[in-house]
Amino acid sequence: MYPPELVKPMRDDLASAGFEELYTAEAVENAIKKEGTTLVVVNSVCGCAAANARPAAKLSLRNAKKPDHAVTVFAGVDIEAVNAARNLMVPFPPSSPSMALFKDGELVHMIERHHIEGRPAELIAENLISAYDEFC
Repeated sequence: MYPPELVKPMRDDLASAGFEELYTAEAVENAIKKEGTTLVVVNSVCGCAAANARPAAKLSLRNAKKPDHAVTVFAGVDIEAVNAARNLMVPFPPSSPSMALFKDGELVHMIERHHIEGRPAELIAENLISAYDEFC
């Protein structure tokens, strides 16, 4: 578990961009089962979250088509919420950071850590935007 003062700026990075922070399994399940599309970002303290994942997630929301809802859980901190999100991302193995797009509660697009590491935020955002254009 990471200290709250360490993760606060990393949480605020997505929260200030309009992502709803989820802390419980119930909150995750309620968010994902909402009608429409929901982007779930599994946030992390790692460098690829700071340099690639969070910037990509924020950049992707500038698209004309975007998810109805954008939420985030924090790996290593929000254990219950992260586990609930990851259970809904099966068959993909747990990874952080990661991003998943759900439509009417069904997983329709997944970006795992290995799709994030070493890739520029713009490329990751393009991947998300392609999914938004198809599913949103």
